[in-house]
Amino acid sequence: MRVVGGRTTMLSIYAGVLLMCSACSSRSAGTDQDRLSHADFSRIDKQVQTWIDSGYYDGASIQVVKDEQTIHEKYYGDYTAQTQVYIASAGKWLAAATIAVVVEEGRLAWSDNVEKWLPEFKDIKGQATLQQLLSHTAGYPDYQPVTAHRDDYQSLEEAVKHIVNLPADTIPGTLFQYGGLAMQVAGRMAEVATGKKWEDLFQERIARPLKMSNTHFTPVDTTAGHNPMIGGGARCTLHDYIHFLEMIAGSGVYKGKRILSPESIATMQADHVNNAHVPAGQYVMNARRQKHTGIYGLGEWRELVNAKGEAMLISSPGWAGAYPWIDRENNVYGFFLTHVNVEKANRNKFSSFYASTVLPMMVRDILRGDKGADREL
Repeated sequence: MRVVGGRTTMLSIYAGVLLMCSACSSRSAGTDQDRLSHADFSRIDKQVQTWIDSGYYDGASIQVVKDEQTIHEKYYGDYTAQTQVYIASAGKWLAAATIAVVVEEGRLAWSDNVEKWLPEFKDIKGQATLQQLLSHTAGYPDYQPVTAHRDDYQSLEEAVKHIVNLPADTIPGTLFQYGGLAMQVAGRMAEVATGKKWEDLFQERIARPLKMSNTHFTPVDTTAGHNPMIGGGARCTLHDYIHFLEMIAGSGVYKGKRILSPESIATMQADHVNNAHVPAGQYVMNARRQKHTGIYGLGEWRELVNAKGEAMLISSPGWAGAYPWIDRENNVYGFFLTHVNVEKANRNKFSSFYASTVLPMMVRDILRGDKGADREL
């Protein structure tokens, strides 16, 4: 065999192997897409419909995305793609991302103390850092005392005036206590640092770049449970929040445009509870029966972590049922949008806050082809 001919033959064989590998890869990708397009989500539909038939919700909607492909989208009851409802604590994730943009701009730092921007905080509350405010470890009371006016003020400036004189619960960094008042202070720090009102700041840094045209924090709704503004006052539609999750899951990029850096995304998802005491009965322990203490990042719950302590299931559930999540283990994200009928739910001791947590686990089961028994709610 001649060298030149042998070389030509070898190149032909190599090219053939590449074509075969490419074809196999294409067939594999196609097979995966076909499998996902035929995944049976009827168990989820049945579960949501059961909640609606029980009167807990007037309607609901859900969208699940895997590998940048929508694998399930459904509307129940009277909900449509245009339905906009208050999402309670699901707004905490949006708020933290807004402040993360301000940090990236160099206008704030996660280590900034409250007193640097709000010198009226002269007691120990002024020593809390921005990072502690957004991770519920600042030592602030969770909500206004029952004897005080509920925190439904129309501006963060007004809200903070009614927080500054409240006694601190603990020294900053020593106790995890989920609540809303500390986030009000964080939002006000961002306002002072940028010279902009919170709604304008959110619209400029997050909502408009992500085409979230139906998402707002103002005006503040005075219905009990929808406030405070930063931690519980946002309202949105299904697709709006999916745009936000697409950005977070995409390491800060949305439709080719960078909104946040990968470093900021990683910071938000990292453990910020650190050495603070985590009392028994917290959300992650109840919802996932997890005993790890690294349960919270910045504006988001770290529901499941791997052996390295990295967050694999991240969420920001609202008391009224809205539930956004990112499942990093399976490259899935989704949003369940709804709003509870409080009277009917209380009558049957139904918890909308915990009920929605079954959904990401059901999605995992579906993707594995597990047709086993329904999960406990």
